Amino acid sequence: MDISIIIPAFEESHKIRKDIETAWQFLQDHSLAGEIILVDDGSSDDTATVAEAVGKELAAPLRVIRYAPNRGKGHAVRTGILQSEGDYIMFADAGTCVPYDNALRGLDLIRSGQCDIANGSRRIDGCQIDSQQTAIRRFCSKSFRKVIRLFMGVPRELTDTQCGFKVYRGNVARQLYALSTIDGFTFDVEIILLARRKGYRIREFPVDWTCDCDSRISIHKTSIRVLKELLAIRRNVNRHKEAQSF
Repeated sequence: MDISIIIPAFEESHKIRKDIETAWQFLQDHSLAGEIILVDDGSSDDTATVAEAVGKELAAPLRVIRYAPNRGKGHAVRTGILQSEGDYIMFADAGTCVPYDNALRGLDLIRSGQCDIANGSRRIDGCQIDSQQTAIRRFCSKSFRKVIRLFMGVPRELTDTQCGFKVYRGNVARQLYALSTIDGFTFDVEIILLARRKGYRIREFPVDWTCDCDSRISIHKTSIRVLKELLAIRRNVNRHKEAQSF
């Protein structure tokens, strides 16, 4: 199997059709043998039911995984990746903020041996930003980047850890996500730090991006949770560092 596409979703019944249609069209357009794994992160609406119906209608290679209660985006992505079978794995946020064809840029980086993980970035040359975040979200994103560089050791050349569009070598992703612990918003930071501990190479590629105004991230509700997650990440990464030293 060439590629597994993971789509984490929470309360997305009104737009999940477009995500599945876009993922399936991407596989067909580029003659990729693949699978689409939709992970319903404990939605209270009919996200999973709609997704299954669309998959049958399109005869798409779709698997729907559903669990309850809601656990967080990190848990959803990890669940999908650990059940994937592709030589390569990508995950894309629900809402189709980034055209799926952009994944070819990441795949080319990995296939050419330049990296093991290719992260989409909205902050490097070549990006096309059609709709910006609000001023408060831009401020919070800038503050978050400073924190993870200063206190977490995320390298400066990684400009956009939270972009929800990433491509991995399949075996690398399954190894790293099996070691990860964070269920929430900051799981991307944990994966980056674990990858660096393991010696895996990470590169960024530019994406064309449109802001999803229906984002599930609440700034007021997540601030304290993010700080707790970052502390947990440091403990987990340090634990693996100590284990490698023996």
